[in-house]
Amino acid sequence: MEPLQPHNEHLDASNATPLEGPATLTVSELQKQVDDWIQTRGVRYFSELTNLAQLVEEVGELSRVISRTYGEQSWKESDRAYNLADEMADILFVLVCLANQTGVDLTSAIQANLAKKTQRDSSRHIANPKLNKPQ
Repeated sequence: MEPLQPHNEHLDASNATPLEGPATLTVSELQKQVDDWIQTRGVRYFSELTNLAQLVEEVGELSRVISRTYGEQSWKESDRAYNLADEMADILFVLVCLANQTGVDLTSAIQANLAKKTQRDSSRHIANPKLNKPQ
C-alpha cells in the first residue's frame, strides 16, 4: 500500500467559512472577537488549567501535521482531518483565551517581548556560525 501524501487541505483552512469581520485583525481586535465568541457561544471560559491542557493538546495536533508534512512520518488515514492552518488557529484561539481570562494585553506583551529580544539578541544570531552554514 502506498503511503498517504499530504494534500493542500492539510496546509490551509480556506475551506472554512469565516465569520463576518474585517479582512485583517489587530491583536486587540482578535482578543475582543474571541471574548465575544466565548460570551455568546462558548458560555464561559474554561478554567486556566483546562485551557493550558487544551493548548498542549492543540500543539500536539500541530506537531502531527508538521511531522507528517515536513518530517519523516507518513500520513495515516486518521490524519486526514488535520491541517496546518487550522491547528495554528486552534493554538492561537486557546492562547488568546488564556490571555483574556488572565488580563494579558497581547499587543503590549508582544511589543515588550520583541523589544527584549531585540536588545538581548542584537548580534547573537548574526554571530552564530550554526546559522551561517550553507544549507
